[in-house]
Amino acid sequence: MKTLIQKYTLAIAILLFAASCGPTLKVSTDFDKNAVFSNYKTFSVYNLKTTGSVSQLNADRIVNAIKAELTSKGFQEAGSNADLIINAVTVLKDKQSVSSSTNYYGYGGLYRPYSYWGGGMGVGSTTVSTYNYKDGSLIIDIVDNKTQKMVWQGTGNAEIDKAPKDPDAAIKAAVTKILANFPPDSKK
Repeated sequence: MKTLIQKYTLAIAILLFAASCGPTLKVSTDFDKNAVFSNYKTFSVYNLKTTGSVSQLNADRIVNAIKAELTSKGFQEAGSNADLIINAVTVLKDKQSVSSSTNYYGYGGLYRPYSYWGGGMGVGSTTVSTYNYKDGSLIIDIVDNKTQKMVWQGTGNAEIDKAPKDPDAAIKAAVTKILANFPPDSKK
């Protein structure tokens, strides 16, 4: 059991390291087009609980990175009466990639516009290879505290291959990239 928890902790740390490398972290966002984001001034971060897929150390790093990023954007942390409630979720999945390549070596035949002349002879082979990897996601949900409706969601997704040397920097970089488009431009 301890080994399994260590693997998941390592995997989440790797996801966050991948985010610091730039193009490997794929980020997508979605938001409520009717929300007036300029009305939001305060936030509170929901207490991220560890579920085996992230260690308490990394959970704390994620929460601290979210707080720092939102504060740098002019939001103020507040208690239960905050305008926004922030929640973070980690997801880790085992995946497999399959690829194939075909080599064909042959000779013979002559193509003409009116027919194909001669018989061809050749040898071909197809090679199929598989690659097992961890697919990790960090999802940040932002909820309007008064209406209890989600107004923004950002997801960072990466293929995980090794652990980061500096998890603090990796997590900060991942959260910064995910929250880069928050708040969205509101032209209301």
